[in-house]
Amino acid sequence: MGALTKSGRIYDITRPLAPGCIVYPGDIVPGFAQEDHGNYLVTDIRISSHSGTHIDAPSHYLEQGAGVDEIPLTHLMGWCRVADLSHVKGEILPRDLGGKTEGAKKILLKTSFSEKTEFIEDYPSLGEKAAEFLAAQGIHCIGTDAPSIEKFNCSGSVHRALLSAGIVIIEMLDLWKVPEGEYWMIALPLKLRGLDGSPCRALLFEGWETEQPSWTLFTVQ
Repeated sequence: MGALTKSGRIYDITRPLAPGCIVYPGDIVPGFAQEDHGNYLVTDIRISSHSGTHIDAPSHYLEQGAGVDEIPLTHLMGWCRVADLSHVKGEILPRDLGGKTEGAKKILLKTSFSEKTEFIEDYPSLGEKAAEFLAAQGIHCIGTDAPSIEKFNCSGSVHRALLSAGIVIIEMLDLWKVPEGEYWMIALPLKLRGLDGSPCRALLFEGWETEQPSWTLFTVQ
């Protein structure tokens, strides 16, 4: 889960993609078929764009929304805050977020689902008021260790409120060993052109540099 570095600790907050991993009802169960070709192995992989720890693109819920390859990488890299909401049951309200979001652009929600190994329908999730609160705060990215940012059998209203405000959503993180606090985050999707989401590898760095660097992205076509 954590690996020591010279100045701190790296937390791998990615849930493993493997047979038996938690799957949102109706999604594809990940499958792997490995072939032995003598001096090398090749594996066929069958997964959903929302398998395991994954990123929701705007097009997941917005008809004219951008694909996962168009999400600004700066929304998925940089300082973030892990907010411990493990005491909250059911709907997460604005009052639960009060005092935990000020000054932050990326928020990861540590919930009571953290240590679960099987899907449950009553996982903690954002309500519409909380989504509107985050949008008003100018948040760039919201993550959760629950199966979805929105309640089970949802209308999609919370997803649409967040995505239409330019907020990137990360779901099914692994935060149960991560203390509340400030971290440097990297959570990058596969460059799947035009798709509605992608599995990702998400890392938190403790004891990172104190200054926010300025980046210029160069894309090689």
